[in-house]
Amino acid sequence: MSPINPSPTADDNPLGQRIARRLDKLASLSDEPGRITRLYLSPSHRKAAELVAGWMADCGMSPRVDAIGNVVGRYQATTPDAPVLVIGSHVDTVIDAGKFDGNLGVVTAIEVVESLHRAGKRLPFAIEIVAFGDEEGSRFPSTLGGSRLLAGNFDTRILDETDADGITRRDALAAFGCDPTRIEKDARRSERVLGYVEVHIEQGPVLEDRNLAVGVVTAINGATRGTIEVRGVGGHAGTIPMHLRQDAVCAAAEMTLAIERRAASEADLVATVGRIDIPGGVVNSVPGAAVFTIDVRSPSDERRLRALADIQTELEAIAARRRVEVSVRLGYQAPAAPCDERLSGLFAQAVADHGIEVLRLPSGAGHDAMSFRGKWPIAMLFVRCRGGVSHSPAEHASVEDIDVGARVLARFLDRLANHA
Repeated sequence: MSPINPSPTADDNPLGQRIARRLDKLASLSDEPGRITRLYLSPSHRKAAELVAGWMADCGMSPRVDAIGNVVGRYQATTPDAPVLVIGSHVDTVIDAGKFDGNLGVVTAIEVVESLHRAGKRLPFAIEIVAFGDEEGSRFPSTLGGSRLLAGNFDTRILDETDADGITRRDALAAFGCDPTRIEKDARRSERVLGYVEVHIEQGPVLEDRNLAVGVVTAINGATRGTIEVRGVGGHAGTIPMHLRQDAVCAAAEMTLAIERRAASEADLVATVGRIDIPGGVVNSVPGAAVFTIDVRSPSDERRLRALADIQTELEAIAARRRVEVSVRLGYQAPAAPCDERLSGLFAQAVADHGIEVLRLPSGAGHDAMSFRGKWPIAMLFVRCRGGVSHSPAEHASVEDIDVGARVLARFLDRLANHA
């Protein structure tokens, strides 16, 4: 099959330029003037869904909005009974967001399909582009509702969740024009699916550090989060000699460094203490208590759980040496989502076809792709993000890198078509 060759224009990086213009249009749709805030099922999300659906229709796709607010556009295959490749990302944002997170993947997919449409090409598989609306979790307590619906594991109990204004998800869906009673019918269960593919900014500094435009994702990290409480003995800051102290904060500080040290000892393992609280802390008292958080992530669940066990052992040793008590309460647990070797290999070949060194790296952030773990093969392509900054107005991917990402996706489709 001949490759997909997007029509050249007078611009340099024509695909990147067109994608950038679409991203600017999406960025203009916000719930708040002067910054990008596009919450799930909000008026600006409704406008974004209409804009994306219009782009899909212009590309020869048949768009629809499903029961949870996803925009789904289908580009038919050469035969009606062909399997389907799902390409997706999200169009909702955090509060005061950048314009690339999520949106880049949706727009890149649309632009590549438009290249197919302009060339009159059909592939031996259908393409469905999905613009998810609920990846960030910025409005309701739970998240990934859109991708969970598609995967067939949506928990209908979350329809009764409320936002900050007391509006339930169920009522917000109805106001958006969706029918929550169709949720089970909209789940993808019977059709043959080749896999789920997502293009996304890296949201980290690795590609920039390696001076690479794109990278192939190996897995979405599994994560464990929890709270650690240290109990010592409080007292007067001037009257307790140093060797007699049972200082909870000093113990917590040593524990924090132990967590950092354990994470640094193993590739692709990260651990973070994001908050430390000193209940009743004052300037002239030895702290009797300290509470801090822990977040441990790895692309390997086995390595993550082993690290957690090692950390707990070390924390208990520090507590015993400093004569304090420590308790660890782990809450949030998310398993790792490994990427499919075959699809990732095709991405790697597509990257190499462009003369770029193939870097394989895990994703430390969560993505809609996580929802398809164990259901469909998944693959992701990262695009370099300046400074690794994301979830911020400073978030940036260059037109040149965006262009590379789009061309790699197009080449990936070529290779998949020849191996489907």
